[in-house]
Amino acid sequence: MNNTLKIVLLILGFGLVGYGLYTLITPEVSLQAGPLKVEAQGDNTQSYAMIGLGILSLIGGLAFRKR
Repeated sequence: MNNTLKIVLLILGFGLVGYGLYTLITPEVSLQAGPLKVEAQGDNTQSYAMIGLGILSLIGGLAFRKR
């Protein structure tokens, strides 16, 4: 059980960190039609939250290794 939980936490942690970095790095949506240019700007709080949760999950997964 502990081994399975450790593996799930590690995979989840890497996935969350990867998704957070992807959403942080990728450009925002922009639309250009002739002289009109529209750009959507948003905050990156969700990206930072995903990275933080991923790091906590990785720490939790690594804590099971020591037992």
